[in-house]
Amino acid sequence: MPTLILLMIFGAAAFSFWSAGRAAAERAEVVGRDACRSAGVQWLDQSVHAIGLRVIRRDSGWLGFERTFRFDYSIDGEDRHVGRLVLRGDRLVAFSGPVTREPSQLH
Repeated sequence: MPTLILLMIFGAAAFSFWSAGRAAAERAEVVGRDACRSAGVQWLDQSVHAIGLRVIRRDSGWLGFERTFRFDYSIDGEDRHVGRLVLRGDRLVAFSGPVTREPSQLH
C-alpha cells in the first residue's frame, strides 16, 4: 500500500512538471510569434525549442524554474537567425531576437 501512495505522489509531481513545461512553451510561442510579427520578419518552423532549465529563487523566496527557449526567424526569406527568450514562470525576463523596424525617411 505505501508503494502505491509513493507511486501516485511521484506521478502527480511528474505530471505537474510536464504541464508547467508545456504552459511555458506555449507562452514562449506567443511571445516569439508576436515579436516576429511586430518586427515584420518571418517566424520559421512555427515552434520554439527548449534549450535550458535552471532552478532559481523567485522574488517571493520560493524555488522555481527558469526556462530558456530558442526560435528561428528570417528577415528576407533567404536567411535564418536565432532568437532566444527566457521565462521565469510565465514572466519574460530576457529576450534577444528581432526588433521593431523604425520607419525610414523618404526624401
